[in-house]
Amino acid sequence: MKHAVDFDMYIKEVEKPFSGWDFSYITESGRMASGMLSWSYGSMVTPLIGKVSSMLDMGTGGGELLSKLQPFPAVVCATEGYLPNVLIAKERLEPLGVKVYQIDEDDLLPFEDHTFDLIINKHESYSPHEVKRTLTDGGIFLTQQVGGSDCAEINTCLGYPINEEFSHWNLRFAENELRENGFEVLESVEEFPVQRFYDMGALLYYLDAIPWQVPDFKLNDSIDELHNIHEHIQLNGYFEVKQHRFLIKAKKK
Repeated sequence: MKHAVDFDMYIKEVEKPFSGWDFSYITESGRMASGMLSWSYGSMVTPLIGKVSSMLDMGTGGGELLSKLQPFPAVVCATEGYLPNVLIAKERLEPLGVKVYQIDEDDLLPFEDHTFDLIINKHESYSPHEVKRTLTDGGIFLTQQVGGSDCAEINTCLGYPINEEFSHWNLRFAENELRENGFEVLESVEEFPVQRFYDMGALLYYLDAIPWQVPDFKLNDSIDELHNIHEHIQLNGYFEVKQHRFLIKAKKK
């Protein structure tokens, strides 16, 4: 049967290599697509960079986004916790004058007090206390975050529990936390755009790249559930889940 052949072919997507923070293998081919947000993180970052003399990019991945935000201020640093990404980021960013630091914990940044005029953070954890400590007075913190209910339908359909550790992580909690640590929230917004997978292989590639979505996911234990998702896509054209995103722009008082 054609469907059976397709299913076996898509299972092999877990063998595809993934590096840095680049999903172009499934996005540029149209196999996965995400709904639009009402804001653009990059468009918000760009004018901020032009007004500062020092900045930090937290969780730079392989430096893919940061490398596109030139021209840079005089001092630019980036942090990354995942060792394979650190090596990629250094190769990409250090020729551009960016100093890349490998870190183990976000609550212990390797910088002096009052180092940066601007700290940007896309989809990376952070310690409000450390962000405040390393920002100059009046410095800006801009972050886009993945909320705690992100893509929960994936877990449900695969028969895995939703990770309750992050269930509290939403705009209200993050705003309150920043205010309690001496920030003034200048802008904030929260939305739930859809994300569609147009074949089951794209979903497997995504899960391999983001293992924290379904911790302890084992392919062989979920064959029946994956086959159900595959059949759902064959019938409906896609498997749709709901993302959870929020953005905060805050100023250190």
